[in-house]
Amino acid sequence: MDKNEKLIAVIGTEDTVTGFLLAGIGSCGKEKESNFYIVKPDTTKEAIEEKFHSFTERDDIAIVLINQHIAEKIRYAVDAYSKNIPCVLEIPSKDVRYDPSKDSILVKAKELFQGES
Repeated sequence: MDKNEKLIAVIGTEDTVTGFLLAGIGSCGKEKESNFYIVKPDTTKEAIEEKFHSFTERDDIAIVLINQHIAEKIRYAVDAYSKNIPCVLEIPSKDVRYDPSKDSILVKAKELFQGES
């Protein structure tokens, strides 16, 4: 991988991660940690938060996708994250409905635009 190339990381359900892996985003090398994390029903919020911080601190990741219902488990960490790169985007899962009012990016954008009025 070229030093200027960036990855997309995924934190999500098995179905979500599998879909993105089938689309070709997976990266797993001898010297690199994988860029995906499957959250199972028994996964602790501490483990999710640790992986979230791990992905957001890596310089080879440009975007972190996280299922919204999983982001809710570590909402304090997602809301506290303020860097532009990697960008954190909340995505729906097939089993849990997406709620735009909980999406940290949309909430911040709404606050920004309301402040300009």
